[in-house]
Amino acid sequence: MSQDILHTQQLSVGYISKKSTLRVVSSIEISLQKGQLISMVGVNGVGKSTLMRTLAGLQKPLSGSVMIGGKNITEYTATQLAQKLSLVLTEKLPPSQLSVYELIALGRQPYTNWLGDLSQDDVQKIEHAIELTQINHLRDKKHFEISDGQLQTVMIARALAQDTDLIILDEPTTHLDWLHKISLMQLLKKLSHETGKCILFSTHDLDMALEYSDQMVVITSEKCWQNTPEQLIAEGVFSELFPKEQVVFDSVNKRFLLR
Repeated sequence: MSQDILHTQQLSVGYISKKSTLRVVSSIEISLQKGQLISMVGVNGVGKSTLMRTLAGLQKPLSGSVMIGGKNITEYTATQLAQKLSLVLTEKLPPSQLSVYELIALGRQPYTNWLGDLSQDDVQKIEHAIELTQINHLRDKKHFEISDGQLQTVMIARALAQDTDLIILDEPTTHLDWLHKISLMQLLKKLSHETGKCILFSTHDLDMALEYSDQMVVITSEKCWQNTPEQLIAEGVFSELFPKEQVVFDSVNKRFLLR
C-alpha cells in the first residue's frame, strides 16, 4: 500500500494577470511520503516559493493537480485542508501578548468548536508537541521574549499540535546562525522519523539539505527532479543548478565550489 501523502500530476505553477500568464515551473511530478524529511532546493527566483504555495493550497495551479489523500486539493475546504497539512512560514508574527503555550494551542483551531474551547484531546496534542520539541521551559514566556531559533521551534510545535500528516516549512533556517540551523535540521529529521509525518522544507542551504534530507526536490528553469541525495548526485543533477563556468559540484564531499 502506497505511503504517499501528497502527489502531483503534470503540475504547472505560476501567476495569471489580466494581460498574461507567467508559468514558473512546469510538468512537476513529485510524491511526498510518510516518515521522510524532504528538502526543496533551487537557485533564487526559480519558483520554490510559488511551488510551495501551490502545494499548500494558497494559490491554484496553472494546470495539472495536487492530490492529497486521493482527492484534488481544490476540493477541500480551508478547515478540511488544515487537518491534512500544516504550514510554517518565515513571516513575522503580528503583535500580540500570546504566550508560547497559547501560540502552540492555535494549532488546534481546525478541530475546536466555534468558541475555541480546548478538549482533553486538544490539550494532550499540545503537551505532546511541547514534549517532542523539548520546549517546556518556554511555555509561559511571551512569544516576543524568545530568540528567533526558539520561535522557529515553537512554530514547528504548533504545526505538530495541528497533527497533520504533512508539515510544510518555507525557508525554516532563514535568520538562524550555523549552530541553530544544525539543531533545527536535527530536530526535523528526528520528528519525521519518530512521528511518521512527512516534513517538506525549502532552503537555500544546499549543504545542509544534502546532509539531512531523506529525499530532495531539485528545481531548475528546465526541470524538476525528486530522489535521494545520493541518487541525484549519481545522476549529475547538482551540476545543472549553477553556471558551470562559475560553480562546480564536488560529488565526493557533497559540496559546491566556486571555480
